[in-house]
Amino acid sequence: MLTLLYIESLFANHGAAYYGGERISQTEHALQCAQLAEQAGESEAVTVAALLHDLGHLMLAESITTDMRHQEVGANALAELFGDDVTAPVRLHVAAKRYLGAIDPAYLDTLSPVSVHSLELQGGVFTPEQAEAFAAQPHALEAVRLRRYDDLAKVVGLRTPPLAHYVGMARRCLRAA
Repeated sequence: MLTLLYIESLFANHGAAYYGGERISQTEHALQCAQLAEQAGESEAVTVAALLHDLGHLMLAESITTDMRHQEVGANALAELFGDDVTAPVRLHVAAKRYLGAIDPAYLDTLSPVSVHSLELQGGVFTPEQAEAFAAQPHALEAVRLRRYDDLAKVVGLRTPPLAHYVGMARRCLRAA
């Protein structure tokens, strides 16, 4: 069963690994993403989603050549602890990249080479019909904002609050027992 303590141990034990082919670790990426959300004035739920959006990567032995749907793995595990306000943006953050590529072709020029490669593995840019269906889903706007933080959260050496700061937020967002 997933607990906040287990999540902390995933970051401690697996978070030091590099984030895909980027030049920062999984934990640095997660903390930067959460910091961007917090600085933008997002709710605690969206900030926690930003922190945990790639938890599935930490839970999987993921190959760089295969999309193992880390967003689904993470969201499904997090559903044990959190409601849709946290889990839906996690589940939708990959689709949000595909959506942004469909509605704004210039968006693709902002992606790192690693992110461009993963976009192809994840199905590529949405068709207009897929983009419309995505936008109609609950929490789609939150997922798009999370995606933007995700894309920016790759700065080598950036100082962030510690993991404990965001775990406190996560504790406040836990689903009532």
